[in-house]
Amino acid sequence: MATAVLVLVVGLGILAWGASHFVDGSASAARHLGVPPLLIGMVIIGFGTSLPELAVSTLSASQGQPDLALGNAFGSNIANMALILGLSALLMPLTMNSRALRGETAVLAAVTALSALLALDGKVSRPDAWILLGALAAATLRNVRTGLRIRRDELARETAERLQQGRMPLGRSLFWTAVGLVAVLGGSRLIVRGATEIARSMGLGELVIGLTIVAVGTSLPELAAAVSAVWKREDDLVLGNVLGSNLINTTAVVAVAAAFRPLAVAPEVLARDLPVMGGLTLFLVAMTFLVPGKGRIGRSMGVTLVLVYAGYVLLLLKTTG
Repeated sequence: MATAVLVLVVGLGILAWGASHFVDGSASAARHLGVPPLLIGMVIIGFGTSLPELAVSTLSASQGQPDLALGNAFGSNIANMALILGLSALLMPLTMNSRALRGETAVLAAVTALSALLALDGKVSRPDAWILLGALAAATLRNVRTGLRIRRDELARETAERLQQGRMPLGRSLFWTAVGLVAVLGGSRLIVRGATEIARSMGLGELVIGLTIVAVGTSLPELAAAVSAVWKREDDLVLGNVLGSNLINTTAVVAVAAAFRPLAVAPEVLARDLPVMGGLTLFLVAMTFLVPGKGRIGRSMGVTLVLVYAGYVLLLLKTTG
């Protein structure tokens, strides 16, 4: 048990380090290649921070552990929206100023609804995986068009400032991109091994481990990016990071894992985890479009989100005995 915990912790550390360098390197390289800052903020950073979830879920599915793969994807989404946004809002109230992000919120809601519909039959099959990848392609194309069309946007300004601060030569950018990718792949292998052993030792299902320990662990890059952005008062980078990461988790992470081996969706996922993920996504939609002072998450709402996450974890433990 102690060895498994050590393996998991070391794997999480390597993965978080690798993801951070991958994001920095790939974003810097994209800027050297002339990619607009808004496009980097909406697509590249979101993909980079979701690379840990993609690596862990793909590896676990390929090794015959579909519960760990699905739990990691859905659990990371829940952690991003409740825990990470909640903690960020406690440090500094968040306001969505970017027009581009408002549209991405609606896209995330549509994709979440699609993934729930595909899971209602109790599995995510290979045809379902192609549908999710098609949805991701459509969402990415929309983001590319938005990034190329909109020139003045708060997310673009914040991304450009962040890229200027972390500026590095193209060669170094490519080097850290490659090193980060290798570290993420190595760390994910250790995480799957450690999480599997812990689940067996504690008598917990791989689904629960994936929804909690692994999900929070693979969300460490999002948490680190959020804390850094909060201290620099970059609200839209915090929100854009969560939206982009959840979009990738809901589509690519689930789809690539299902392409290796169709994923069985347990009844408790349909009755418990999908409703929580869907409810949090609807909260983001309401925050963006419906409620007074739209686009703002204050400290009181941050407390509520953190309590929601704590309640969700307690519900997980209760329903799994």
